[in-house]
Amino acid sequence: MTGRPLDVLEESLGDVVTVQLKGGEVYEGELSGYDQHMNLVIDEGEDTTIIRGDNVVSISP
Repeated sequence: MTGRPLDVLEESLGDVVTVQLKGGEVYEGELSGYDQHMNLVIDEGEDTTIIRGDNVVSISP
């Protein structure tokens, strides 16, 4: 994957991603949404987590 960050997120919609946050927390689940601020919606089985974009350190497929 290459390109602008929002293009990469668009390509990753519906895929399982690993998101690492500034505090060291790690979330893994299906990327079901995002916005222009890189706020993320991650579905983790029965749970849905909304992650504020300014806390994100990395997103890996």
